[in-house]
Amino acid sequence: MTYALPRAVRVRAQSWRALAGRARLRLGARLSPQTVDALFAAAVFVALAGAMHRTMQPFLGHLLLFNSLLALPLVWRRRAPLVAFMAMSAVAFVQWCLDVRTPADMTLLIALYTVAAYAPKRHTRLAIGVLETGALLASARWSVEERCVESFVALSAMAVAAAVIGMNMFNRRAHLAFLEERAVRLERERDQQAQLAVAGERSRIAREMHDIVTHNLSVMVALADGAVFAQELHPERATAAMRQVSTTGRQAITDMRRFLGVLRADEPDALRHPMPGIAQLEPLADQVRAAGLPTRLDVSGDPAAVPVPAQLTVYRLVQEALTNTLKHTPPGTRADVRVRCGAQHVTVRITDDGPAVETPAESNGQGLHGMRERAAVYGGEFEAGPRPDGGWQVRAVLALSGNEA
Repeated sequence: MTYALPRAVRVRAQSWRALAGRARLRLGARLSPQTVDALFAAAVFVALAGAMHRTMQPFLGHLLLFNSLLALPLVWRRRAPLVAFMAMSAVAFVQWCLDVRTPADMTLLIALYTVAAYAPKRHTRLAIGVLETGALLASARWSVEERCVESFVALSAMAVAAAVIGMNMFNRRAHLAFLEERAVRLERERDQQAQLAVAGERSRIAREMHDIVTHNLSVMVALADGAVFAQELHPERATAAMRQVSTTGRQAITDMRRFLGVLRADEPDALRHPMPGIAQLEPLADQVRAAGLPTRLDVSGDPAAVPVPAQLTVYRLVQEALTNTLKHTPPGTRADVRVRCGAQHVTVRITDDGPAVETPAESNGQGLHGMRERAAVYGGEFEAGPRPDGGWQVRAVLALSGNEA
């Protein structure tokens, strides 16, 4: 027949256990491992001394000596597990030689557990072998003859249990260390990926702002210069050029605001200046024509079948190539733009008949390098260099298969 404790008693017991657990955590956090081991060894010594005082009073004097010698190495059990175990084994062997029996021999199980929990596996095997030898010697001398085997089996079972518990603790600590190292590694990789993403985003922003600002400023400078030269002889042309400067500036502001994410869809500029694509190549060609660069545009195929991001890439490639031609070629240079839209590829070719000189865009890595990166996003090809018959050529092939449709 069993009796259930009252609920108040159970709650009080749980509260005391919780308080004791918190106290142990605070004590372990404040004390060093060496201090904890010293206190543990002292507690073992006191417990064994108390047990011997009650049961073995006639032999108390010389038993206290072995009690002390067996408990003292526990102070160094975690700093030098195998050394502490061997010292205690040596004391136990001397005790066996002098035919002195004491319950303090149970401290060898604590030492074996510590070796299994904190030392390498080969040390654990050595400690088990030493303890099994001691169990065999103790069973042979101190057990009743007909119960020698049972005594050895019992002692061996306790030794194996201590070793297994220690090895489980060792594996648990190793697993926790692995998880902690993995968490640190994953956190480091996450930070690295975040840094790479930030660097990639910065590079993308730099390319976009370079294309928007450089092209529009180049066009506005060319138009302004043309207006200055035409204001006396052809004032109407100067007026038209300045109006084109105003339109180009507004478009540049709209493009930058859209790119930076501050343009609302209901703003009039959003409808007047949609996201650049193949359809906006003709207005782009009109801009550079007005700035003084005669440009012929030829688009074949179905632009509607080309994904929007690929169309933006085509537009930026043409924009950057025409801007370089406008900036780095003398007056009278002509440009030719050809775009071929296919089901699998889009081919862009921009040529001019100006002198084939190395441009700053080629040497500083911002212009041509940006175009090369845009083409690489689509796993395509990119070539830029002088033509055999004179002039400059930029050619890019964008692969549409396997990319965003």
